[in-house]
Amino acid sequence: MAKVVYEKTRGLTENPLSYCPGCTHGIIHKLIGEVLVELNVLERTIAIAPVGCSVLAYNYFNCDGVQAGHGRAPAVATGIKRTNPDKIVFTYQGDGDLAAIGTAEIVHAAHRGENITVFFVNNAIYGMTGGQMAPTTLIDMKTSTSPAGRQLDGAGMPILVSEMLSQIPSVTYIERVATHDIANLDKTKRAIRKALQNQMDGKGFSMVEILGTCPIGWAKTPADAMDFVKEKMIPYYPLGVYADKGAR
Repeated sequence: MAKVVYEKTRGLTENPLSYCPGCTHGIIHKLIGEVLVELNVLERTIAIAPVGCSVLAYNYFNCDGVQAGHGRAPAVATGIKRTNPDKIVFTYQGDGDLAAIGTAEIVHAAHRGENITVFFVNNAIYGMTGGQMAPTTLIDMKTSTSPAGRQLDGAGMPILVSEMLSQIPSVTYIERVATHDIANLDKTKRAIRKALQNQMDGKGFSMVEILGTCPIGWAKTPADAMDFVKEKMIPYYPLGVYADKGAR
């Protein structure tokens, strides 16, 4: 009898993913789904979908899901968690959703120390709406609204969300991870597990920032997009733990 060495996690539904070829949203979904099953919390989890490429995330995670207005996922998660403290509540947000229109929501949820988990996917661009410059777009990076590249004069520096939120006293855990190779995918899964475990233990606000790819928006092949994360994004967005009050 053949030995099963891999099977799709039941943390995801059978619905085909809508993401572009080479986009790492699907990989990140897989990791989150696996961890929800491994922690035995899938049946009591509520996912908050954003507005952006992952706007249909509630169709992919095999748990209850809610659609939030653009940027409002942390506020929606706050209300759900406070009224259903026994549930595991996570938001899944892109950089346009979390770091632009939703900046106030994420900052205040962190300041309140809400016992929620945030998965923040940073691909340095507005992927769904046409590849516009985002708050996280790198200097000199070309987008549909910065065809000559993002310029410091006028656009300023890309926002460093993990560094900013790590200064908030009521934050429990923040880590930045990446998706460009197997070793970093392993670290990403461990960070996802830790962030969800913190919520299970009632420790408060946790966020995992995940550097993802957008081959279509970046006008790169999937392989070149992985190299872009390593060579361009990580130097500006260093990987690592930025806050961990549960560390020993």
